[in-house]
Amino acid sequence: MGEPRITERGRATRQRIIEATGQQILAGGIGGTTLDTVRAATLTSKSQLFHYFPGGKAELVREVAVWEGGELLAAQMPFIEDLGSWESWHSWRDALIHYYLGLGRWACPIGSLATQAAMTDPELDAVITASMATWLDALAAGVVKMQANGHVDPSADPRRIAVAILASIQGGLVLSQPQKSSWPLEAALDTALDVLHQSTAPPR
Repeated sequence: MGEPRITERGRATRQRIIEATGQQILAGGIGGTTLDTVRAATLTSKSQLFHYFPGGKAELVREVAVWEGGELLAAQMPFIEDLGSWESWHSWRDALIHYYLGLGRWACPIGSLATQAAMTDPELDAVITASMATWLDALAAGVVKMQANGHVDPSADPRRIAVAILASIQGGLVLSQPQKSSWPLEAALDTALDVLHQSTAPPR
């Protein structure tokens, strides 16, 4: 559904609603987030919510997924676009940990939405799948750059390594939640990068 015609002030209000909803979903899940709780958090009326999101909660949650996907990718810039050296990979790792620390809660917004929405909203599932695919493609492209620069064995499978890294991020976040600490995520990411190191190109 296309975005309604609104003023700049209206866009700011709409964005504020999206961000507040994202925070609620991260804290209490999609089921624990209602239009009433969003209204209370944003001091907006029911008519305002439906003006900006005619499709109701389903449309709002999809917009949250689009926004969260953009925020996640932006947090990894510019490093994720230049993963052609070991230094760039470790700078990317640090930027990602900084992003999750900044959320104040050990959960991946996109990963959380994926586990909650895959079987309930095909359109939301498509948004999340596209976001994850973009992330995976960027990491795989980084492995390819490492191969081109002679740092990683040409026989290594870039997508398999990228999948292992993404899985490590999501698993590390799950383990960080009860610990309320970044160290499980850091350990998981370091182990994932070890997989990349183990694929070092043989001496010529």
